[in-house]
Amino acid sequence: MTIETGKAETAYLAIKHAIIEQALTPGTRLPEDVLGTHLNVSRTLIREALARLTAEGLVEAGRKRTATVAQPSRAEAQSVFEARACLEREVVRLVIKNWTPAMGAVLEGHVRSEEEAARDLPPTVCARLAGEFHIKLAQLGGNPVIERYISELVSRCSLILAIYGNPHSSQCGIDEHRTLIESFRRGDEKTAVRLMVSHLTGVQERALMPEKKPVDEDLGSILGRYITGAGVHPTTTTRRPRSA
Repeated sequence: MTIETGKAETAYLAIKHAIIEQALTPGTRLPEDVLGTHLNVSRTLIREALARLTAEGLVEAGRKRTATVAQPSRAEAQSVFEARACLEREVVRLVIKNWTPAMGAVLEGHVRSEEEAARDLPPTVCARLAGEFHIKLAQLGGNPVIERYISELVSRCSLILAIYGNPHSSQCGIDEHRTLIESFRRGDEKTAVRLMVSHLTGVQERALMPEKKPVDEDLGSILGRYITGAGVHPTTTTRRPRSA
């Protein structure tokens, strides 16, 4: 990886994590010059990062206007959840079909990370890790196309939850993830599908709440919490997340 490529990836991940962890709220303006200054990269690399995020549905951009964090409508939100539910049913089938003890160890390791985050890290990080559990499941399913779409849908669900979501206990999501893992170990596809549908239905019900007002915070102060490393976690937050 070249230095420029590394800078581009760092900028992309910093902005993406800030959006997923709901630090950059829907509707926030993302001026290229401001982003470039705070992330210490050229406007060309910022454009590349914003283009990737636009393709993933996290950013809305146009040639003659400043890019903004996407603001999915309720109708779009409904479509996103419907698509995610369909794909995650197939993920369940693929995971059970390809199941090995090593896959169980990977998933258990991720759930332990969720538990540690629930104890020690900001709630927004817990929400991101909850979504990454589903991305990891898609990876284990072995279909890279489904994995890509699941990753995009999980990220878009974070936006929906930021606009309409209702608070939810991290521990509830962790318990549901552990129950899913046990059904995978048993090879019980019927139960696993039922559990997954119930889990996602709960997320959807919490998501479609009355729209919230965005938090008024300086763009530079937000990005400053992410620039030292795309995976760096904010140390403080006043927002409550939604588990995915």
